[in-house]
Amino acid sequence: RTDAMNEANHFHFPTLIPCASPSLIGHLTTYISLEQTTTMSGKMIPPRLPAATAALCLLLNPIRAFQLSHIRPSAGWRGGAVLTSSSSSSLSERPGDVDAAATVAISNETWIRQDLESEMDALSSASSRQEQLHNPSQRQPLNHPIRGPSHALIYDTTLRDGTQMESISVSCDDKLKIARRLSEFNVDYIEAGWPGSNPKDEEFFSRARTELDPVARSKLVAFGSTRRKGVRASDDPQIAKLVESDAPGVCIVAKAHLWQVTDILRADPKENLEMIKDSVEYLKGQGRTVMVDLEHFFDGYKFDAGYTMECCKAAVEGGAEVLVMCDTNGGAMPWEIEKITKEALSNFESTTFGIHCHNDCGLAVANSLTAVQAGVGLIQGTINGIGERTGNADLCSIVPSLALHCDCERMTCKDNLEHISSLSRFLDETLNRTPDRAAPYVGASAFAHKGGLHVAALERSPDSYQHVDPAAVGNQLRVLISELSGRQNILGKIKKLDLDMDGRDDKFVAERALVILNRVKKLESMGYTFEGADASVELMILHSTQGYCPPFQVLDYTAQVYDTNVDSASRVMSKMENHGSTHGNSGEEAVGVAPPSSLARATVKVRVLDDPNHLPEESDDFLDRLEVSEGNGPVDALANALKKALVPSHPELGGLQLIDYKVRILDPESATQAATRVMIEFKDVDSNRKWTTVSVDRNIISASLNALVDGFEYALKEVVASCVIDELFDDSFKGYHM
Repeated sequence: RTDAMNEANHFHFPTLIPCASPSLIGHLTTYISLEQTTTMSGKMIPPRLPAATAALCLLLNPIRAFQLSHIRPSAGWRGGAVLTSSSSSSLSERPGDVDAAATVAISNETWIRQDLESEMDALSSASSRQEQLHNPSQRQPLNHPIRGPSHALIYDTTLRDGTQMESISVSCDDKLKIARRLSEFNVDYIEAGWPGSNPKDEEFFSRARTELDPVARSKLVAFGSTRRKGVRASDDPQIAKLVESDAPGVCIVAKAHLWQVTDILRADPKENLEMIKDSVEYLKGQGRTVMVDLEHFFDGYKFDAGYTMECCKAAVEGGAEVLVMCDTNGGAMPWEIEKITKEALSNFESTTFGIHCHNDCGLAVANSLTAVQAGVGLIQGTINGIGERTGNADLCSIVPSLALHCDCERMTCKDNLEHISSLSRFLDETLNRTPDRAAPYVGASAFAHKGGLHVAALERSPDSYQHVDPAAVGNQLRVLISELSGRQNILGKIKKLDLDMDGRDDKFVAERALVILNRVKKLESMGYTFEGADASVELMILHSTQGYCPPFQVLDYTAQVYDTNVDSASRVMSKMENHGSTHGNSGEEAVGVAPPSSLARATVKVRVLDDPNHLPEESDDFLDRLEVSEGNGPVDALANALKKALVPSHPELGGLQLIDYKVRILDPESATQAATRVMIEFKDVDSNRKWTTVSVDRNIISASLNALVDGFEYALKEVVASCVIDELFDDSFKGYHM
């Protein structure tokens, strides 16, 4: 496009359009305008495609010499360019013509025509997605009322309302990542922030123009409020920020409670209605899809139903596509939600209604589903239910419930339901939150079974103790091992490990499972807990299986701590000061600064299988290796020494990380002789796999080392062949028959 075209938008693009064989059509004449391009076959080509198509044709058929004449703007008429296969081209100037012609002669290579038409279709599709940004009315079918429960739109407000939760702070980079993931999950709307309230949200919308794909941008909604008192919407700076955000959708909050208007907003009730209507009309005039969050809707309806309905009427007269009923204080009961929703919908049968619930009474999900059953067509909520105070309605519960229990046939993200558990974990990880293990559908414990009776029933039918298939929501069934477990729990673990138990019959396997179960119960009576330490349970089963033995054995170890300062307060201050001053951004120690006053050093001696560094003249089948390492404490030093001793024989341990270390005193009344439970979580950075091990001892160092050894062994269980380091492994459980 020439500079002249940028200045005068009535000029045309030069074009080269794929056409049929010359034997059928000959020369194809196309009429081009900035609004659309129409081929003789009737295809509509969006703006900016002709130039791309011309370039593609020249690339596919470089032998042809297409010469394009210059384009000369002239006042009062539209200029066009004619392309021919001749050695020269002429400029067509026909004053008064609405459209100038561009003629192309293409040789009879069918493959060129097919490739060009395929490319044109792809470009048309991409351009139509971009067109959604500028034509919000086509982006969502809101030109007719949407009614639940058969049809529901999902409106995510994680990036705005969700970030108001205590201790949650999200960067602009993270907001962009979350927006992309929400778009991939295919929610209908993504409320990304309030551009008039803070610089971070303004930055988001600015960066979204170039850093989000067209589909994600088409889902964006900018949040704001109605205009201020005494100011026209067109003059309100906050309203202007909504328009400047370039978000195709806008949601503005409006007071729908008479008392809130008079006593909190301190506005005249009639002026509040004018503020609603004026704001909606102005934003609609800017080509935006407008939704109105009717704040305190249910409380306002109970206070003065007539005025709340007047607020709805003002928004509808202004052109609002959706009226969102808000249970702002979270105190409405499900039966109140149902009654008021039905009454509101009966007064505005041609309008789509939405629901926005808070969880102050623990009813946000129930109230949202009740509203949908009453006819609401749009549900606002957040991933994992994060939000102000006790949170918002949890979309990770609402979406699966609508899809699997409420017969919601039309919901865009329904096809991606199997990814909702992954989405939940992604958000928690991005926000640095600990996932709620008990969260419905997506929590790690949502399909975890502990009681032996339940597990036995599940073996006969998965439907006996679970309401949906865990795979439908991307989760999985888990059988927990504890003192409440039955033999079936252990058998389930054995089946998961795919162990044939040396081909023994079912009776032998059941007896072995009983031995393991009795050991679990005995250990839990001593303070162990295996519910969150599946790795330790699997190792217990493997150790009871003939043909398996540990890939290494710890022969002995020592751990020492040296400290020159025994005054607790000054020691802590000294360590903090030294750590802050000795390590700059590069991590290098500063010159002239004293090292920390304490030091932990550990030695570990292990026995491993022969490895490539083992001298061939040595006749032993095993290699003993002694390593020394230092660390920030005795456990860190032991982990470093153990890893240092094992990596030469097992390089796959190089990517092993310790990501969590938990200690609990089991009998505090025993003071310094108390039993200590240690749980360590590991991660393999290559596979992103995580596992947890547990150990109990009255010596915290011994408990820590045992958990470390189990964690390292678990990392090797799938890559190490059977060995004979420990010849007594098959008899190791004989003493635990009970």
